[in-house]
Amino acid sequence: MKLWKVIGLAAFAGVAASGAVVARNQRRRAAYTPDQVRERLHERLAEATRSRSE
Repeated sequence: MKLWKVIGLAAFAGVAASGAVVARNQRRRAAYTPDQVRERLHERLAEATRSRSE
């Protein structure tokens, strides 16, 4: 019975930790303006195009 309690607590801690990571990433993404997002996408496209041509 104790083993199941430990497993349950570990699972709960894992879910809480992953939720915190997702929330932090969402806040980071939401902080960009549309112009910044567009600029980053253009940079990534240019980088991908360069790496293909090499």
